[in-house]
Formats: sequence, C-alpha cells, structure tokens
Amino acid sequence: MTPEEQKIESEKKKEEMKKNIEAKELIDAEISTEMRQAYINYAMSVIVSRALPSAEDGLKPVHRRILWSMNEMSLQSNKPTKKSARIVGDVLGKYHPHGDIAVYDALVRMAQTFSLRYPLVKGQGNFGSMDGDPAAAMRYTEAKMAQISEELMQDIDKKTVKMLPNFDNTMEEPEVLPGKVPNLLLNGASGIAVGMATNMPPHNLNDVCDTIISYIENPETTIEELIKIIKAPDFPTGGYISGEIKAMYLTGKGKMTVRGRIKTEEGERGKSKIIITEIPYQVNKADLVAQIADLVKEKKLPDIDDIRDESAKGKVRIVIELRREADPKFTINRLYKFTRLQDRFDANMLALVNGQPRLLNLKQIVETYVNHRKKMIRKRTEFDLNKAEDRLHIVLGLLIAQKNIDEIIHLIKKSKSVAEASEALQNKFELSLKQAQAILETKLHQLTSLEVEKLKNEETDLKILIEALKKLLGEEKEILKVIKKELNELKKDYGDERQTVVSNSITEEFEEKDLVDKKEVVVTITDKGYAKRMDLKQYKEQNRGGKGVIGTELATGDFVKDLLTCSTHDYLLFFTDKGKVHWLKAFEVPEIAKYGKGKPLINLLELKEETVTSVISVKEFKDYLMMATREGTVKKIALEEFNSPRKGGIKAIDLEGKEDTLIDVQPVKEKQEVILVTKDGQAIRFDSEDVRSTGRNAYGVCGIELAKGDKVVSLEVLPIENREKYSILTITKKGYGKRSEIEDYRLISRAGKGVINLDVSDKTGEVINSQSVKDDDSIIITTAKGMVIRTNVKDIRIMGRATQGVRVIKINDGDTVTDLVIVPDLIIEEKE
Repeated sequence: MTPEEQKIESEKKKEEMKKNIEAKELIDAEISTEMRQAYINYAMSVIVSRALPSAEDGLKPVHRRILWSMNEMSLQSNKPTKKSARIVGDVLGKYHPHGDIAVYDALVRMAQTFSLRYPLVKGQGNFGSMDGDPAAAMRYTEAKMAQISEELMQDIDKKTVKMLPNFDNTMEEPEVLPGKVPNLLLNGASGIAVGMATNMPPHNLNDVCDTIISYIENPETTIEELIKIIKAPDFPTGGYISGEIKAMYLTGKGKMTVRGRIKTEEGERGKSKIIITEIPYQVNKADLVAQIADLVKEKKLPDIDDIRDESAKGKVRIVIELRREADPKFTINRLYKFTRLQDRFDANMLALVNGQPRLLNLKQIVETYVNHRKKMIRKRTEFDLNKAEDRLHIVLGLLIAQKNIDEIIHLIKKSKSVAEASEALQNKFELSLKQAQAILETKLHQLTSLEVEKLKNEETDLKILIEALKKLLGEEKEILKVIKKELNELKKDYGDERQTVVSNSITEEFEEKDLVDKKEVVVTITDKGYAKRMDLKQYKEQNRGGKGVIGTELATGDFVKDLLTCSTHDYLLFFTDKGKVHWLKAFEVPEIAKYGKGKPLINLLELKEETVTSVISVKEFKDYLMMATREGTVKKIALEEFNSPRKGGIKAIDLEGKEDTLIDVQPVKEKQEVILVTKDGQAIRFDSEDVRSTGRNAYGVCGIELAKGDKVVSLEVLPIENREKYSILTITKKGYGKRSEIEDYRLISRAGKGVINLDVSDKTGEVINSQSVKDDDSIIITTAKGMVIRTNVKDIRIMGRATQGVRVIKINDGDTVTDLVIVPDLIIEEKE
C-alpha cells in the first residue's frame, strides 16, 4: 500500500469513528448525581423486591413466588409432594432469577416448625434442626404447600389481585396474595435492606384473630385495648418473654428479653438436675450446649458436674447435672446471665404498605390487613356476581328455548348454517348472541322435563345469589361480617395454645445475690500472697495439743498469714504494707480444695511492689476502721471512705516517706476500747474515742510508746456487750498461749507504755497475736508449714498477765505459729 493509499485509509477510519461517537447517546450530567441516583435505584430494588415483606400478605417476593409456583404445580396440601429441586427450578426459571441456594434456603425455612410459628410448607425429608444442622440437598427432599398456605392463596383465581409480568414477560405472577391469613403478625419477618431493616416477631393465631375482630367491631378502639387482646409475641420455640412489649405495639419498636424454660429434678445421690425444655427463639441449641460447656471449663459455672443433650423428635431436653448439695437457683441465674438461654429480641416492625416501606404500630398493621381483605372480598364478590349474572342470562335463554322447543327445532332445521340459525333465533325470540349459541350447543337429553325443572331451580338460586352479592357490595358492614366469619373459621381450623409465656419477673441485670450462693466461707492469705476460698465444713475440731490437719500445700518458706470467715456476698478490703486498700468480692476469690495453695493475689488485685498485711470483710460501709502500724501509730477513719471500689486501689493511710508499715485494720464503733499488743509482751488498752477520725491522706497519732526494738504485732477492738464473758487470748511463736481477764489491763490514755501482757522468754518465743475470746469460742491456729489445728478456748485456762502460759499446739522442729483466728459458731462438723 502506497503512502497515499495509507493516508486515505486512515481518514476513512477517523470518519467512521466520528460517526460511531455521534451515534451514541451522550449523557451530560455530574457523575456524583448519576451515582447517587443509581444507588437509590439499587436501594429501592433491595427494599421492595428482596428484603422487606408486604404488609398485606406478610411475604417477601421470594416466599410469594415459591407459594405461587407450588400452586401452579398443583402442590396443594392434599396432593403428593414433589422434589424440592423441581420446585426450586420452577421458581428460578419462571419468576425469581436469582441463586438456587437462596430459593432453597427460603423454602427450607418455610417448612421449619422452629423457625415459623405456622409453617407455610409441608416438608418431607431432612429440613434442618435447632442445632443448626443444614437441610439435605434439594435433590433429596420433597415438599408441598401446607394447608394454611392455601388460605393465603384462596380466591386468587377470581382476579382478586393484580398480576404482573415475570422477568421475561412470558408469564404472570401476583403482586401480593389475597392473604386471608394475617401472615405478617402470625409468622413475623426479618430482613436487612439498605439503610433499614425489619424484625417482626411471630404471634398466636387466636390472639391475632381476636385482635382484628375487636378492631372490626370498633374501629375507634385504642392500641392499648388491642394490646390487652394480642398480649405479646408467641415464638414457636416457647419460653418466656418480657420487656418493651407495649412500646413495640405503640411505636413499632421495642427491646424484649426472651428466656428459655427450665425445670429442676432430683438426681441420684442427692444431686440436683437442671432440665432445659425450651430455648429462646432463633438460638442454636448445639451452640448453647457448647457455650455452657465452655463456661464450666472457665469456672464461671462451678456447680455443674455434667451436661448432655437428650433432645429427640423435636422436643428439647438439655440435662445439666449439678454437684452434690449445690443450689440450682444460682446456676440457673448464671445460665441466664452468661449464656443465650436468656436472649434479646429487638423488634422493628417495618413492612411495605402499597409498595412503600413504613414503620407500623399494631393498629396500623391491623388496619392494613382489614383494608386489604375488604378489597379482596369486594373483587371476589364482583367476580362471583359477574359469573352469576352471565349464567342467569344463559339460563333465561335456555328456558325460552324450552318453552318454544318445537318452533326452535323447526327454525334450526330450516337454517343452512350455524350462523344463519343463530341470527334467526336472535331475531325471532329476541335472544342475545350468547343465549343463541348456548341454545345451539344444547344436547337433546337436556330437552326433557326434568332438565327444565333444574333450570327453573337454578334460575331461582341465581337470583337469590345475585341479590346477596349486590347487597354485599352495597354495604361495607356486610364485607366486615365476612372478614369476621373467615377469621373465626381460621381460629377453628388452625388455632392453638400459646407457646410463649408473658412474664413480668424476668431480670435483665442480675445482682450478685442472684448469681452467688450466700454461704459462710474461709478465706486464707499466705505470706507470699496466695489466696483461696474454702467452705467452713472443711475444718475439723481437735483437742488442744493435737497434731492438726494439713491446711494447704505451700511453697517452701511460705505460711498462712490471714484467715477470716465471711459471706460470699461480702466485700473483702485488702490493706497493704504500703497503706493502700484494694477491693474484691469474697466469691471472686477462687474456691480451691483444702490441699491447694490458692491463686496469687497479684492476679486478683493490681498490687505494685506491696504486700497484703490485713484483710477484713465488710457487709455495709458504715461505722469506722481502726488502723495500727508496726511503729505504734493508730488511725481511725470512716468506713464510708472506702465504699467506691477503684481499679488499682486507693490510699488508706499516708506512709509516704516513713519507715513504717501497716500491720492491722479492724472495724470499730463509737465508745469501743482498743488493745495494742507488742512482740515483746507489752499491751495498752485505751478508748477508741481518744483517736479522732481523719481522712485517707492522714498518718494518724501515737497509740503506744515502744521500747527500743519492740514492734506492734496485734490490734484488737474489744466488744461492748457482755464484756464479762470475754478474755484476752495470746499466742506465742512456739505454740504457748494463755488467757487473761480484760480488766487486768487497766484503761489508760493512748500513747502510754502499757502493761505486761505475757512473760516472753526463749521457751515461749515472741508474741504472735492476741484476740478477745469467749469460753464457748473455737480457735484455729496455723503454722508456717501449713499445719492447721482447731481447739476450744475453754481448754486454755485464764492466768495472770505476767505469766508464760501453757502449750497450746505441738509444733514440729523448725515450724512456728503464724496466726490465730476465732472460728464463729456457724461451723458445721465435717462428716467423717
């Protein structure tokens, strides 16, 4: 090709390209505007054609198309089932050009008794389970319409609803179904559209029908009056419901709490069983069982011994076996708090009304249903009226023919063609074309006198029917009577008892008393900071001088430092050597067997280079606390200063910059007396009122003047009532102890040197602790190596102050006494 030819060819291509560009329609628009409009179109398509149900029949397009296709396939409830794959293929090919899995999933859900309150499809085969098991493949299952679905489709053949072309304009499908059944309230709906979502709960058919009937009888009735009839949602899985039920019906939105049904049974060997018989709506049963099992492993459900699922044939039965003597009440409350056995249902009653999304209250839903049914009945009546009038027209023509039979036969015989005969009949007897054609099509056997009688009876019946139909069309109240009659028929045919119980006693937020068994326990703290909780029943009482039982397996060099009895509902205040206080609920201390060493406090509290030196239990934050330091300082502070737990603890006494440590803290009331005891055997008794109350940032005042090298080891607040029954019990490091009368310690002002409490020697060792005790008290003495002994106070005789005492506990070589604790009377003997 020459250069000139190439140039000509290039010009031709440019000209052709220019023509193509000019031929295309160019859009002169802002791209953001176009994108906005395109997204709005997409959103409306999702809202109207996919995610939201119609308020008239309560169905989304996919569900409506499934039922319509099954109706066209003659899959009524009295017909045999057909393969689900065939149904899905029919729906896809004719009406719903989307994924086959989406259509089959919708079909499956319509057949599940635990998903729909009144299933619309009758399934045969595996259609899934409450455990989340999927349905079998569509080639294995079969289905047909449920009987109640036929009520939804009733009269669709009488031109009651608008028919729309399908996606390829080859067939027609209904815009909505006639909807004799108030399906929107019966089965509810859920779906997520673009910018909006719906979540409507199912209801009981009897309640819904009664509510609609009440509205029909009095359209001015209030929503509050309708609520009294409909009561609450009724889930197919049963259970209990409470919450914002009234708000949901008034506004279309409401948050409700749904709870499973539980009963208890007595098991073997004194063990109790918790039986779950109903679970909340849309909760996966297998996941619920797994969740409970995980919580057992995490020690959040400590009383559960075993769990198994004994469900069968659609009946739920989850058996939870408890440990011996466990109270089922607290485990049940924990199940409700920590698992989906108590769940939330957030209602949002959004539906399409005449193709427009609207948030509906109860009365608006009822109004929409009644208006839709009035329209359907009117169109059905018009169809029946036209049909009756057409038939009456024919019957009247046939009666004319019967009356003039001989003349008509002669006329027909003379006619050369059917058209000529028809025209002759019309002219001779003043008949219409339809009447003439009906006469010409009449068979000879219909000319008998018996057939004439039938026609006359039919004429009479048709006239009565036409009159009734015209009356129905002429008066709206007659249409409302028909709606009421149909609703009563639905109640008779499909009505059943409520599955879900309305309860006002469901607690959404559980308090500690609802979750933790209130019982007396022993909390032990070791010198190296290990804490554990044990039941008081684990201790055995032994005589003075006994060897005791091993209280805990301790690390080398560790020993039990604090041992206190309290309720599981009490607060524990942990005071540290640095003068800070930390909070912990008693039940939060891990419950560990007698031979376990416990859990590190550093994992329970946020301790920063500090050691717990004193622990007290508190039921109510009132009265005062008395604090004592190693160097003899005392401080009184109101207990209410510590009623607001804070993470990381707060300052209780100001020890900053001082070479001192906090050794003990005790609750104290006004006009109580205090005794401080030192390791070298000195003691001082003074009035608590001598110490004025100060704030958390104060250091305190002098409590006792110490000799060189002496340190305070004990702070004791003396009782007010029945003082004569109390004495001062002192225990030494080597297991010696004695009791002395309180009055032997003269009452003086604070900051004095005090008096002799015990004659300390190498044989006795230093004083470890002193306590005020009664004759009928028991005490627990612990040693550094974990030995624990319990003995009666009355076995330790009363002596003077300046004595060495007697041996209270036999200790092994290298072991020493570390603490003394009074045991309350509520200890129950452990059975051997």
